Amino acid sequence: MKLKVQDRKTATISIFILLIGLFNYAQEAPFNCDYNAYLFQYNDIYALDLASGNSYLVKENVTTGNVNAVGYNPADGYIWGSLSTPSRSIVRIGKNFNTQVFYIPELPTSNRYVGDVREDGIYYLKPGGSTYYLVDINPNSSNYGKFQETKTLTQNLNIHDWAFNAVDGMLYTVEKKTNNLYRIDPESGDVLNLGIVPILEGLNYTFGAVYFDVEGRFYVSANQTGTVYVINDVQNLELGSSIVSNLFAFGPSSSLNDGARCPTAPVPQEDCVNGIDDDGDGLTDCDDPACSGIAECPTIDLEVSTGNDGGLESNDRLSSLINKRNYLRSKSNYTFNKAHAKKVVKTKSYKKTASKSSEFTLKDLIPLDIIPGTEAIESSPADLLTITNATELFSVDYVKEDKTIAVILATKTENGVYEHTKYICDRLLGAELLSVSTIEIKGQTFIKSIIKNRDGSKEFVLSFSGRLSQDNNNFLIESHWNIDKYTANQTFYNFQIWTNKVDDLITLGAEALELFETQKTITAYHISTPPPVFVKKGKYVDGALELEIINTNKTQNIVFDAGFKRTESSQTEYSNKTIALDGNYITTLRINTGNIFDIGFRIENDKNQTPDDLFMSDGPWGVDDSSEDTTIDAFLISQNEQLYAGNGYRVERNIALKATTKSYVAAYRAFTPRFKAVDLSDFDVLEFDASGTGTIEITIIKETIAEWKNQFKTTVTLDDNESHYAIPLAHFKSSLIDNIDLKDAVSIVFTMSSNGVDVVSKEMNLKNIDFYKQVLSTGDAVFNENETIVYPNPLQMSSELSFYSEIATTSTLEIYNLAGVLIKSIVVEVEIGNNSIQIFRDNLKSGLYLMKLSNKFRNYTVKKLVVN
Repeated sequence: MKLKVQDRKTATISIFILLIGLFNYAQEAPFNCDYNAYLFQYNDIYALDLASGNSYLVKENVTTGNVNAVGYNPADGYIWGSLSTPSRSIVRIGKNFNTQVFYIPELPTSNRYVGDVREDGIYYLKPGGSTYYLVDINPNSSNYGKFQETKTLTQNLNIHDWAFNAVDGMLYTVEKKTNNLYRIDPESGDVLNLGIVPILEGLNYTFGAVYFDVEGRFYVSANQTGTVYVINDVQNLELGSSIVSNLFAFGPSSSLNDGARCPTAPVPQEDCVNGIDDDGDGLTDCDDPACSGIAECPTIDLEVSTGNDGGLESNDRLSSLINKRNYLRSKSNYTFNKAHAKKVVKTKSYKKTASKSSEFTLKDLIPLDIIPGTEAIESSPADLLTITNATELFSVDYVKEDKTIAVILATKTENGVYEHTKYICDRLLGAELLSVSTIEIKGQTFIKSIIKNRDGSKEFVLSFSGRLSQDNNNFLIESHWNIDKYTANQTFYNFQIWTNKVDDLITLGAEALELFETQKTITAYHISTPPPVFVKKGKYVDGALELEIINTNKTQNIVFDAGFKRTESSQTEYSNKTIALDGNYITTLRINTGNIFDIGFRIENDKNQTPDDLFMSDGPWGVDDSSEDTTIDAFLISQNEQLYAGNGYRVERNIALKATTKSYVAAYRAFTPRFKAVDLSDFDVLEFDASGTGTIEITIIKETIAEWKNQFKTTVTLDDNESHYAIPLAHFKSSLIDNIDLKDAVSIVFTMSSNGVDVVSKEMNLKNIDFYKQVLSTGDAVFNENETIVYPNPLQMSSELSFYSEIATTSTLEIYNLAGVLIKSIVVEVEIGNNSIQIFRDNLKSGLYLMKLSNKFRNYTVKKLVVN
């Protein structure tokens, strides 16, 4: 039979489509039990590392419709899901993210968001209600791509995903609100309630993505927080069994989402006691959330830092002012006492719009009585108003059982956003950024970060700012990782929130936004995404930045764009360079900078996504000129001439101070920019080069000594000629403690004094200040300050006078009789360290003599000498 022309065209097109389909099918590759989990959000696909919680976009707009109810098909190695468009269709997705759509007319038209695939290739798809649909997607089946049957659950469940456990072949799910774990027989639809999951008790999240691993561990992800929880050995649970559950990772929040993963692929697990990053997420032992409450690891609910210590700006303008603020706090023995702080309680005006005759205040925006078991106390650091760009501030600590578990620091700024964020500064000051991802609050996706402080505590951090619209009738909320993304020259109401639990972070953030809404309607949100490449931790060491980079999106190159200053008062210099990464999740970099005082830098990734910003300053030098009769004539700071190559602790930069005073003037240097303690207990001696006028008192401030007068001190004498000094730390004395222990050294202070009557000119020049491990001496013993030892005594033929000198100089030993007549004088050149002078009897007669050792820097204690 001959075909008509139109029939031939139709047949040709059909064959062409078939060939194209076969070609695409041949070119498409299955996932084949990829160890990744895949998170679907709308029609975008993210690869999710369950061990770290980090994800990155692998395919955008994979289909025209949204994909949900996804599952890995063990029968063909592909991921399958339900499509919103076209209606009643499902989709097969390969590793190259090509798709093939199957129309299944028996499926309902909407709400198909629960699904997974059984080992034999049967797709279990459930919309709302108790009915679920079976579709055959086994390529070896004669019914491939066809509807099979419907079944009914014995109980209607409020669930948003389920997954097959390859160990027992059962479906498992967790219900919203009740947080019950259910086991479902896929054949009969029988539902077994295994009980409340302990780690989820009291939470109210949607669990839109669940996964299994080969051991039968069930991973449950909360949409709003992105937190991944693990439930162990679910196949062995029976009615009344104790459910073992825990945190596992902190990932990104998501919505309209679902997850798929090969159930027979392993998930790396952290051994919580071996000191190794076993699962490759950059977190070791107790730092890994999977270890929370396991072995010796505490649960992640340690106390957070108080708001009274917070709020320092992330820029290079205020380091010296902040340093002086902290110095004066230390000098006045200031501590924030929670027990004496003012309680903040609800009033009748709480969550009510301010009257037209008055404006709302920051206090009107502070959440109260929403975290059970806590009380709110005011912790406002009022001394920030004089040194930051805040015109108003109000801080609240939320205290539970005498422990600060959450903080809100609110500030008002009038010419731009508040310039400090915890995550910009703290990473180069001893803290670590363990994670940065997203959190969902009131339907908006904010950035959340997890910071590990130097003391080991962990804080979940959120920041956002509200500004009024042009007509002042509404609020616009902004939240960005980079400060320069905020609208310039606007008045902002800035909120920084940090908590010890992610759930409290959501609670406080949601309530704060509702309080904003009470005063003015929020009409828009402008929110940035988190940086996919960021610095986990870093430090400045001997002329270089040492950075640990987390690379979640496989960036190949970063751009390091920096501005830095060599000293507190020098001009800003700039650097811009491209640095190759190795493509690993964690990369360690060393970037040479030379000696610097501070640096602000940006790390840009090669995918043009949100860059990471950091700021670091060293502990600045400052001058204490608080005495009314003190005038500073000159205070100059210069950089060390060479990079430090020693094995001690260098106090960087040199100073030259000139002043007139009737009482005192001092130069001080914090070892860190926040007046936090450093451990100098391994060192034995303080060395420096110095010149100046007369005696200076050197004080080392210890964090654990409250009273300034009880700090460890010593004195040295300066003259016009520069000399090198080496002072044993044992020479520092305290009126409170016998022996110095510098495990908690905070700062060092150099003080020049007058007699309180005469106005005198004072000068000191200090260079190359170092703490060293060993005293420079010929022996092991360290003599007390001004101490001399004579042996043997009585003298018969000869004796030896031993002593310590902190300076190399000419010294004179004078021997007097009891009548005060000088009998003998010996001039010697002494070295830094332990020294000895031989004393021969010569013509000394038997009797008692006095020995006086001195130089222009020090007079030693007079000693008696007996001559037999």
